[in-house]
Amino acid sequence: MRQRQESQAARRAREFEAFVAGAAGRLLHAATLLTAEAPDHNPRARRLLTLALTHTYASWDRLRGEDPYDRTRQYLATRFSRAAWHQYGGFGRSRAHPDSPLARLGPQERLILVLRLYEGVAEEQTAALLGLPIERVRTICDRATATLLHPPRGPAPAVAKAKVAPS
Repeated sequence: MRQRQESQAARRAREFEAFVAGAAGRLLHAATLLTAEAPDHNPRARRLLTLALTHTYASWDRLRGEDPYDRTRQYLATRFSRAAWHQYGGFGRSRAHPDSPLARLGPQERLILVLRLYEGVAEEQTAALLGLPIERVRTICDRATATLLHPPRGPAPAVAKAKVAPS
């Protein structure tokens, strides 16, 4: 009996290691986009990914045919959403790294944009995951996309007054 349990535990560990080897890079990139940190310095994204992978490992035997990547991504998104809500009192503006491509977006905009465009999650699934109406998800995604494609312009340059020669 003990040998059988050890064998099952070893198989479980090998399966999970194979999953992490294949999925961790993409999930870390998604977490880095969510936290809007620099790719080479992303401690919040790494912590978020570690928590999501820990959760997936803890429920590995209960997946029963579920996609572990999808489960991990859902937990990653939910955890990010909760952390942003508690840390910033809602989906307010968080401090993003200025070099991040998503630095101009708020946490909710980043979350929806990453799920929809980077991860390819359908509007309906994104709305269900976040507890939002589909129209709201669509509006936020469109607004975030427009912000990235058409960044706000800075102030107009000052115009020097021309000197008028006396006549």
